[in-house]
Amino acid sequence: MGTQMPAEDNFYNRTSSIQEKIDKQKEIDDWLPITSSRNAKWWYSAVHNVTAMVGAGVLSLPYAMSELGWGPGVTVLVLSWIITLYTLWQMVEMHEMVPGKRFDRYHELGQYTFGEKLGLYIVVPQQLVVEVGVNIVYMVTGGKSLQKFHDTVCSSCKKIRLTFFIMIFASVHFILSHLPNFNSISSVSLAAAVMSLSYSTIAWVASANKGVQNSADYGYKAKSTSGTVFNFLNALGNVAFAYAGHNVVLEIQATIPSTPEKPSKGPMWRGVIVSYIAVAFCYFPVALIGYWMFGNSVEENILVSLQKPKWLIATANMFVVVHVVGSYQIYAMPVFDMIETVMVRKLHFKPSRILRFIVRNIYVAFTMFVAITFPFFNGLLGFFGGFAFAPTSYFLPCIMWLAIYKPKRFGLSWWANWICIVLGLCLMILAAIGGLRTIILEAKDYKFYS
Repeated sequence: MGTQMPAEDNFYNRTSSIQEKIDKQKEIDDWLPITSSRNAKWWYSAVHNVTAMVGAGVLSLPYAMSELGWGPGVTVLVLSWIITLYTLWQMVEMHEMVPGKRFDRYHELGQYTFGEKLGLYIVVPQQLVVEVGVNIVYMVTGGKSLQKFHDTVCSSCKKIRLTFFIMIFASVHFILSHLPNFNSISSVSLAAAVMSLSYSTIAWVASANKGVQNSADYGYKAKSTSGTVFNFLNALGNVAFAYAGHNVVLEIQATIPSTPEKPSKGPMWRGVIVSYIAVAFCYFPVALIGYWMFGNSVEENILVSLQKPKWLIATANMFVVVHVVGSYQIYAMPVFDMIETVMVRKLHFKPSRILRFIVRNIYVAFTMFVAITFPFFNGLLGFFGGFAFAPTSYFLPCIMWLAIYKPKRFGLSWWANWICIVLGLCLMILAAIGGLRTIILEAKDYKFYS
């Protein structure tokens, strides 16, 4: 007969095994980008949110206004600001709604709401489309701004393909992408936030200084009714694209320390308020003054309409480049976190610098390749804005709030959330249609790698 293991040995082995799993889990958490550092201050939240929010989208807002018109344009801008501030507040509140647990990632909140598998299927594809989409669009924006800087400073120089400028912009990210976590990119993010405020100010001040142009016409540019309607829909996507910070808000909040006495939502919300004041300061003057001065002849990028003074336009374009460098990193960090989580938890790779080096370089190369292949700036803004930004920024937080908190039927909270959901759904469907049509039209005359 075999000897039976004593009960206390069994208990000891089980305890030891559980402790090993906890230690391994902690080792992985200490390595992953989102959970490796939790010593951020409230102003980190403000800086990261400004960098995430005030991006390339602000420069397309005057063009969006020209396709929307005064009444609908102002309405959509103001409603978007109010709705997205409300849904951002909901996400900040939901970060620690379960005592002793933090939802450090958007998909973790989705899994708690909809279930382990369904939550992943609902949130991860949308979040990836947003974050990878933004990175691709910022590759195009960075390349175009570098090209505009070159052409402005040296108008007599030989023209260089956009492809090469995108590659130059991408080269910076092959270095910066190896910064380990959100807190390590705070200085890059701060520089980006300052640049966004600077080039937004340059855009509306230079427009105001230029005055109302003789060619300014506030009617719709398209000659046909169908063209006007589709342009209107694409413009809705451009506005949605400008409010994309929700996709990284839980990940940013995860970097802030939290205790039962001082939960992270306090400093996080303070940072959000500061960032939204900055957003209003950037978005409304650029959109309204830019459209007022140029009418429907305004370019997709307001800086292209501002030809003089050359030194100021060149400076503004360089500011855009610095800003989208920081924005790219803000949106890439959650993607790195997702990929690295799968690599070490599911595929059981050892957390290492070599793994990180390979994963991040491949990702930067991928976004560069897609940007070079499909640099349809305006169509990309509209399509991505409608297809994925509207759900994650406008109504998915409301659905989660209704499912978790179950507010009183027909009460104020119930109505507010359902209004946001209906408006967000309309925006998602209509803007995606408009953006897709714009991509098809722009693709007709496009030559690959030109």
